[in-house]
Amino acid sequence: MSAPAAAGPPCNAMSVDVEDWFQVQAFAQAIRREDWDSLASRVEENTNRVLDAFAAAGVRATFFCLGWVAERQPVLIRRIVAAGHELASHGYGHEQVDAIGEAAFRADIRRARRVLEDAGGVAVTGYRAPTFSIGPRTPWAHAVLAEEGHRYSSSVFPVRHDLYGAPDAPRGPHRPRPDGVVELPMTTVRAGGDRRGRNLPCAGGGWFRLMPYPLFRFGLRRVNRTEGRAGIFYFHPWEVDPGQPRVAAGRLSRFRHYTGLSRMEGRLERLLRDFSWGRMDEVFADAIRGQKAMETLS
Repeated sequence: MSAPAAAGPPCNAMSVDVEDWFQVQAFAQAIRREDWDSLASRVEENTNRVLDAFAAAGVRATFFCLGWVAERQPVLIRRIVAAGHELASHGYGHEQVDAIGEAAFRADIRRARRVLEDAGGVAVTGYRAPTFSIGPRTPWAHAVLAEEGHRYSSSVFPVRHDLYGAPDAPRGPHRPRPDGVVELPMTTVRAGGDRRGRNLPCAGGGWFRLMPYPLFRFGLRRVNRTEGRAGIFYFHPWEVDPGQPRVAAGRLSRFRHYTGLSRMEGRLERLLRDFSWGRMDEVFADAIRGQKAMETLS
């Protein structure tokens, strides 16, 4: 009898945070929320480009969509669902969870879920906080998500960062509290490769545009092959749009937002070829159902 074939590397989760160019946290001090409706929206065109790229690569992903966008672009939401992608919530108004408090958070996710389900015609059970703003200062968040009908969150980034981060959080799926949803944290690699090392980001976003592509690929392959973990990648539709308007924001904000936009689409195509990708709810189905052991230590 021949030996069974060795298992290949895990399938990773591809995700898109659907928000427009003027809604990012980097521009929160430069663009007033009440002016959003007066600005030229580019989210539909950019998201359609992303959908076309996924279709060409045969990839299904999870789209964490703002309720604000869904109210104004219901046709886009229906196209996401029709293409076989998972529809999930990014909240309604892109407000940081640790800044608005428990009551406003509950109202925000309830409104977003209603809008998204009305537009998409499917149940919405996944959630990602704007700017990864769930962490030590929001111990109530996972329980509120469960009470409002969600099954998982992908909102914790176990790194140190000036805008977000929970460096002591577990690096794999875990349940922060027994009455809350499962947390699927953003992917990191260990500098030094052991528990004493520092967590380094390996999940996409600005880090992906800034670092050399081979270095990112090396990190994700280590997560897949050495640790046997599935990774999570995320990006935004505005990241494939180098022609978007330029905002008179601070130097650091402009650097973070605009650097690498012209090469993002090409890098994304390489990434789709180099790894296996799927939806969050499928890649982490066992963890979401509670059929896989949860991590308790970072």
